[in-house]
Amino acid sequence: MLFSWLKAYLPRSLYGRAALILILPVLTLQLAVSIAFIQRHYDRVTKQMTSAVSTEMDFVFQHVNDAETVSEARLAIADFAAPLALDITIPSAPDVAADRRLWWDFAGPIVFAALRSGDQVIPVIDLTDEAGVVLWTHTKHGVAKVSFDRDRVSASNPHQLLVLTVVLGFLMTLISFLFLRNQLRPIKRMSFAATAFGKGRVVPFRPTGAVEVRAAGNAFLDMRNRIERHMEQRTRMLSGVSHDLRTPLTRLKLGLSLIDPDDAAPLQRDVEDMEHLLDGFLDFARGGAEDEMETCDPIALVESIVADAKRGGHPVVFGDLVGSGAAKLRTRAIVRAVENLISNANQHADKIKVSAEVLEKSVVISVEDNGKGIPEALREEAVKPFSRLDAARNQDRGSGFGLGLSIVLDVARSHGGMLRLGDSETLGGLRADLVLAR
Repeated sequence: MLFSWLKAYLPRSLYGRAALILILPVLTLQLAVSIAFIQRHYDRVTKQMTSAVSTEMDFVFQHVNDAETVSEARLAIADFAAPLALDITIPSAPDVAADRRLWWDFAGPIVFAALRSGDQVIPVIDLTDEAGVVLWTHTKHGVAKVSFDRDRVSASNPHQLLVLTVVLGFLMTLISFLFLRNQLRPIKRMSFAATAFGKGRVVPFRPTGAVEVRAAGNAFLDMRNRIERHMEQRTRMLSGVSHDLRTPLTRLKLGLSLIDPDDAAPLQRDVEDMEHLLDGFLDFARGGAEDEMETCDPIALVESIVADAKRGGHPVVFGDLVGSGAAKLRTRAIVRAVENLISNANQHADKIKVSAEVLEKSVVISVEDNGKGIPEALREEAVKPFSRLDAARNQDRGSGFGLGLSIVLDVARSHGGMLRLGDSETLGGLRADLVLAR
């Protein structure tokens, strides 16, 4: 697009963009009024006033040039210059060699041009004194020095209107911004509530503000309530099914214990697989959302998980443990997620490395192995529930049923994070990064 390059310089926040929309028209209007009206009007007034002074000087010096002697010229000056408030000294050598003015005197060039528009030859004009004008002009009796007040050639305090416009514009912009902030505050509260809900936390929220903002807030509350009901119904359904199935499984185990061990062994393995299946259903149903958030040390948590995995016979080693500090996490859900990653890696590799990094806004727990990994084209499919990929790691050999990575993904999302699958640079197999927001 034509103005796509402007996007890099525009504010990102809603406050910044609203302020830009509010301030930019005010500044544009002030500049347009200042340049197109105030300055042009002031220049025109200055030119008219200076031309009037130039005409008065022509009248006085006409009588000076008509005088035969310097004494008669001075008498003419006394008769005509004094009533016109012109201070004329004749003869008088110039004190400066060229025109001078202050750098902020934008009316100076107009004064120079208007004074020289008359009949007098004026070689030098000095405007460095803000209170007066000094110039030298040629006469019949030599160079004459002329002094008069600056107020006679330019309006006094000409930029009062501009200053008043700027001050009032700033005041009205401030009032508008305060009003705008009150209108944006409900949007920020809704954004905070939505972000917290995405991390698995429910914060109090009441829709306020304009009608449209209230409608959006009520829609968010309805959506949040529907999601909560859906999650609760899913958890109850899976929990109920799992609970109801445990009773017949217990009877089956009791009955198998009375059968010959050689004949019962295959059936006992099937019963154990069914129990493992039920446990997986429960973990998937919970997803960590029911666990309480608590402040913990992520590095210490990873160390305890790895220690438990080693005691369980998994070939786990420590990777880099970087950073320090506490984070508010669902520790039980994190333990289940990392144990799932370790268990999944243990089925396909004989070497596992667990690393952790505590960053300013996130915690990253990485599990790497030296197995075959998951092809990049199948990684998105691998994290879907009940996915069983023939060539991928998520087929969960043995008693697996395709929920391991899905449980990890749910835990990550409940913390406002993500699950990244990639290739291990050190071991050559799969690298799973569990990213959690602090």
